[in-house]
Amino acid sequence: MSSDPTPERTLVISCPDWPVTAAGYASNQPVAVVEGGRVVAASSAARHFGVRPYLRRRDAESRCSHLVLVPRDYGVEIRAFEPVAVALEKFGALVAVGHPGWVACTTRGPARYFGGEETFAFEVGRAVDALSERLGVSVNEPSTERTLVGSWWRVGIADGPFAATIAAQLGCIVPPGASRDFLAPFDVEFLGREELAAVLRRLGVSTLGAFGALDEADVSARFGEQGAQAHRLARGLDGRTFGLRRRAVERTVERTVDPPATTVDATAFLAKHLAGQLADDLAADGLACTLLEIAIETSTGERFSRRWSHDGAWRPTLVAERLRWQLETWLLDAERPTPTGETTEPVGIVRVELTPVEVIADVGQQLELWGRQHGDDDRAMRAFARVQGMLGADGAVFSFLVGGRGPKEQVCFVPAGDPLPRGGGHENPWPGRLPLPNPAAVFVEPTPGDLFDATGQRVGVDGRGMPTAAPATIVVGRAAPVPIVAWAGPWPVDERWWDRGAHQRRARFQVLSAHGDAYLVALERGRFFVEGTYD
Repeated sequence: MSSDPTPERTLVISCPDWPVTAAGYASNQPVAVVEGGRVVAASSAARHFGVRPYLRRRDAESRCSHLVLVPRDYGVEIRAFEPVAVALEKFGALVAVGHPGWVACTTRGPARYFGGEETFAFEVGRAVDALSERLGVSVNEPSTERTLVGSWWRVGIADGPFAATIAAQLGCIVPPGASRDFLAPFDVEFLGREELAAVLRRLGVSTLGAFGALDEADVSARFGEQGAQAHRLARGLDGRTFGLRRRAVERTVERTVDPPATTVDATAFLAKHLAGQLADDLAADGLACTLLEIAIETSTGERFSRRWSHDGAWRPTLVAERLRWQLETWLLDAERPTPTGETTEPVGIVRVELTPVEVIADVGQQLELWGRQHGDDDRAMRAFARVQGMLGADGAVFSFLVGGRGPKEQVCFVPAGDPLPRGGGHENPWPGRLPLPNPAAVFVEPTPGDLFDATGQRVGVDGRGMPTAAPATIVVGRAAPVPIVAWAGPWPVDERWWDRGAHQRRARFQVLSAHGDAYLVALERGRFFVEGTYD
């Protein structure tokens, strides 16, 4: 028999399209928020046309010709979401923010005060709905009915945060002890573990109920501790809590800053160091933190704290990122009330405090063949975080292969620490894709160029994708013509022929000059340009 404790009753406020809402657009407007050339959130009107997260920007535009594209701004999202978290705190609840658009709290206490969970949930919904005008969210008419679903928000209650999050999508309250039956019909993708969900589908296990019915020992043996945790979630045994039962106050780490820190970057760097110290202290006892409280104190005597929830253990880079969001919300908010004892000097941070609210058993990490640890990854992430602190979030990025025909289209850049793109599609067949090897360098802005035949006439490509003549010389930029000793191609591409605005016809040549330089040259709309170079 499982020894899992009874999950704590949890209320979740979910704003599924929060990046769109924070940008100031309504759900009935066709809007998509993009980052790194891909969609990260779409309004309900845009989803009606087939626009989905992780879709490439031009694919989204091809599905909805009047789509409004908005670049993502994390600072705007977290600052706009702060009133929602504050509104929930006013009910006397212990609040934890997972990310902008998701906040949770325990129902014990507030539910008793309001005479039941249903009334408590309705009051929360009314308080959040009242923020619409302040947040600049356009709604048709303020709802006068008792509802758990608004134009941009949803409220749900269930046993544990996982079931409560799904309940919030439906705007319902799951009775105590009924979470397992409630979760049973939902797809395994709701676990948020793409690789695990893919394996389960291949095994014929497509729902949470079917996954939860498997033997716990077999799941643990096959998928390890991460799979066992997902199995407990599927059975409605979410042991995470936002209460004080597991708070380990004696493990709080803090640092006094003298002189006070006056920049976000300096404070985030200090928090990252403290997070590493806290992680080492917990690791010594075989523990890892999953719910962290970050508190800051200013030179004017103000104190601001926020709880942050995370599915895995908190890494120092994640702590620095959350503190950066917290500081941007608190210190850069123009509507923040002026503290007592006004001063003309800039407000500085004099203390940073990290407290583990929820700890779990640390299941360790996978070692390499000869017992070496993956320390290089941690060192690399620390270096990335430092570069981001100096240059901004886009100062350090990871590259991932995605679907596409040209070399520039096959790579997607994601800022370090951001979620990885799903379903890249680079393994799928792409007719017309340039064969390997790929260029060693691809230009951000293509360089003008030209290809000429032996008679000095510009080379072209006919309607059947064949060259009009053999390339004999190449011109790159304003340089003099150079003889060509070898060439290959062309590789013609005719994309989006059904969309006049996105239609593209391009033919690519691989060219080796007499100087030993290898180029990737493309012809489009009667003009040549150099896309990249080979080693």
